[in-house]
Amino acid sequence: MNELKFAYWVPNVSGGLVVSKLPQETDWTFEANKRYAQIAEDSGFDFALLQTRFFASYGAEYQLEAATLAAALASVTKKINLISAVHPGLWHPGVYAKMMATLDNISGGRVAINVVSGWFKGEFTGYGEPWLEHDERYRRSEEFISVIRSLWTEEETTFKGDFYRINGAPLKPKPVQKPSPPIFQGGNSKAAKEMAARVSDWYFMNGNTTEGFKNQIEEVKALAEKEGRTLKYAANGFVIVRDTEEEAVQVLRDIVSKADVEAVEGFGEAVKEAGQSSKEKEGMWANSTFEDLVQYNDGFKTGLIGTAEQVADRIIELKQLGVDLILTAFLHYENDLKDFGEKVIPLVKEKEARLKEEGVLV
Repeated sequence: MNELKFAYWVPNVSGGLVVSKLPQETDWTFEANKRYAQIAEDSGFDFALLQTRFFASYGAEYQLEAATLAAALASVTKKINLISAVHPGLWHPGVYAKMMATLDNISGGRVAINVVSGWFKGEFTGYGEPWLEHDERYRRSEEFISVIRSLWTEEETTFKGDFYRINGAPLKPKPVQKPSPPIFQGGNSKAAKEMAARVSDWYFMNGNTTEGFKNQIEEVKALAEKEGRTLKYAANGFVIVRDTEEEAVQVLRDIVSKADVEAVEGFGEAVKEAGQSSKEKEGMWANSTFEDLVQYNDGFKTGLIGTAEQVADRIIELKQLGVDLILTAFLHYENDLKDFGEKVIPLVKEKEARLKEEGVLV
């Protein structure tokens, strides 16, 4: 079994990673994100995930565009891998493939992409782009990935799909990473899972319970096996590490009690265009409560709240379920990011090594 990897959400939108009026020591500016990336790199994180957002939503009034910021962060870091989220429909796959190949060369092979099929209708209609039905958005995303992967790996690409036409297009230079930079993708719906099984390298999961993660991994793994493929799995979790469990739980209570009710409810209405609009009504956020949506990727559900020891034990439990990467978010990035790197990541690595020696992790 591979060593567990760690990622963090880059706070490249204002408002932090919880929709709460509780004061947060988290800033969205480039200077702040430069500092966070360097702290994360020095603290044992492997990946940084940059959100894609163009219009204000759930209180996120200001946004730094993901690909542009990824390029800027690549210039001030040396090791950390940068995952740039991207919306098919707002980017052309040929143009985006060229941008990411360029950035992969500049960064020395540290680029990945997270293909996000989209839930925020206003961004598409605001830019004059058609808003597709739920499963159609995933069909477009699958074509988007197919075009990008072909451009990254083939001498010349010709593609005739329902959404994209590529006619003998070359791409040089190719990315540094071989066969290509990794492609991440999330989504809880049947359409998302089937798409991941066919074309993605990593499957992102929103926060969930032990049983929820177990069921998702087993389902996607079975779908991928039918395609003759294997995927890696990443789990989202909001982290609150304090000296005692009581302190950590109180921070969670404070976040929820001071939730921006209007913004949370607005987000809840907006994401009905996601999971609740899927045919089986089981996609992203379909069963999320008000409290779940205060951390807009259900991060509280994962249970990374407590002492460093408790959080490390929970992460090991997730690894034993088949999780390959933990995607973290924090209340106070200024301190919590570093604390996690210094207190939790070393504990996880110690526990991994010990369990491997005992034959529990193989």
